[in-house]
Amino acid sequence: MKRIIILTVLLISSSLFAQVQFEAKVSKTTLGLNERLRIDFTMNADGDNFVAPNFEASGFKVVGGPSQSVSQSWINGRSSFNKSYTFILLPTQKGMLTLRQASIEINGQVYKTSPVKINVTNAVEIPKDPNEVPTISADNNIYLVADISKSNPYLNEPITVVYKLYFSYNIGISNWKELNKPKYNDFWSQNIDIKQLKAEDGTFKGERFRYVVLRKTVLYPQKSGKLEIEPLSLDIDCQVPTNKRNFWGQQLLTEDSKRVSAGSKVINVRPLPEKGKPEDFSGAVGRFDFQVKPSKTVLKNGESLDLNVSVVGAGNLKLFTLPKPVVPSALEMYDPVHDENVTTPLTGMTGRISDKYTIIPQYKGNYQIKPMSFTYFDLGSSSYKTITSQPITINVLDGPSVASSGKTNPNDVAKTKLEVAKSFAYIKQKTTLKPIAKEDFIGSGLFYSLVVLPFLAIPFFVIGKRRKEASDNDVVGNKIKKSNALAKKYLGEAKKHLGNKEPFYIALEKAMHNFLKAKLNIETSEMSKEKITEILLSRKANPETVSDFIQLTENCELARYAQSSDSAIQNDYDKAVVIISELEKQLK
Repeated sequence: MKRIIILTVLLISSSLFAQVQFEAKVSKTTLGLNERLRIDFTMNADGDNFVAPNFEASGFKVVGGPSQSVSQSWINGRSSFNKSYTFILLPTQKGMLTLRQASIEINGQVYKTSPVKINVTNAVEIPKDPNEVPTISADNNIYLVADISKSNPYLNEPITVVYKLYFSYNIGISNWKELNKPKYNDFWSQNIDIKQLKAEDGTFKGERFRYVVLRKTVLYPQKSGKLEIEPLSLDIDCQVPTNKRNFWGQQLLTEDSKRVSAGSKVINVRPLPEKGKPEDFSGAVGRFDFQVKPSKTVLKNGESLDLNVSVVGAGNLKLFTLPKPVVPSALEMYDPVHDENVTTPLTGMTGRISDKYTIIPQYKGNYQIKPMSFTYFDLGSSSYKTITSQPITINVLDGPSVASSGKTNPNDVAKTKLEVAKSFAYIKQKTTLKPIAKEDFIGSGLFYSLVVLPFLAIPFFVIGKRRKEASDNDVVGNKIKKSNALAKKYLGEAKKHLGNKEPFYIALEKAMHNFLKAKLNIETSEMSKEKITEILLSRKANPETVSDFIQLTENCELARYAQSSDSAIQNDYDKAVVIISELEKQLK
């Protein structure tokens, strides 16, 4: 009896000390912005429903994992268990960052880890391991460069910034994300659309590289002195070759990442010379032609004319104002209508800007519009140039004349106003009249229509409800519809990832599985090679098409881990579309 009591006490005490432990362990608590962090979530009891923390919200990017390991041992009759989930992280920002809690369910109870604080500093130099087998690294094979067309332009002279990503022929670029967008303070900027990214051959630092033009921007400095262009920074996912080869002798690739920056650029902007600068200079820089044209010079009293003031050429067309005409007081001039027809290629703005003035004469006679002058700074000769228009004479044939005594005939004034009103009569030729007496809503046709309409809708409501109930009860049909919709969804998703191998083949494999579930009414667990072939052939499918379907399904898993080109991915997508279309026809 005494032994039983002692044994019971020992069992109870051992169960109390065998508490569940769930911890988060990191490889280091202080690291540079370019260093990687390993975090292990370990537990001493088996659990389910592991939920990792949101690493992106904590300022980290997952570059490896999750990988899972389980170990169990028996020592002197006592068992020990350990299970862990491992992630490799790369910080996306500096500062004191906090890794949030992870959770897992063990024996029906949810356990959480404690938050972990990580101090992320500036990028540090990572020493190389002397025993490491030399392989190609992304560090010296990927560069981001900002090409500036001119580093010392004049004020309002256009310059271009072209961002190029250079990478070695041994490197494959799979994806990139902008970390910092360039800022153009004190510049007028215009981005040039790049419709399609294309890799080209080039030379960088005396070596052959491939490069892609990522961004083109045209800049017009709006301030003289030293202006800084803040850098463009990218986070690049790439594939680099290793010293290992597969069964067929092909060199295996491994995933890597690198952060690159174009670096800040300083532009020394020269002010426009003060020598020879006219007083009416409005800031135009480039090469232009100036024109002043009236729509007509002979008109009757009450008629109007349009005076078009325009500048045509290449330069900062959107950044200066046109001169304003000066007309006699007998001519009434209205505010201009501004028009711009300007394009901005990589060489800078080019096109035409204009101001159109509407002018109406008040009295009979000849009136002169004074010559107009337009001054611009010519970049070719580094000097100011002035273009002066010819004087314009307006001849008004009839109407009241200006009395020399200064008195005006009231009848002539009234006649003049009437003629002016007629000249603008074309602006509004239609009227929308509303009756004063309105029909009451109660008792109208619309009133009775709204009363009767709900009763007429009852039969349609009943029929719709019955069809809805029938559709809900059709479990098999709904499952087929859902699988068919998923097949289309994943096939569309595969098309979006044509340039990204692994997500493409995952989506393509799901699309083909859901197509079979929709057409053959089978579950994923029943999808063996022999079962699919047997069912498809029994449904009168073409044996060649069935063979192509099975082969493509088997290739999806292999292609996810093997090296493949963009053309091979496109061929697999086209092949999947053809096979699914053929089976769609054959299985009807």
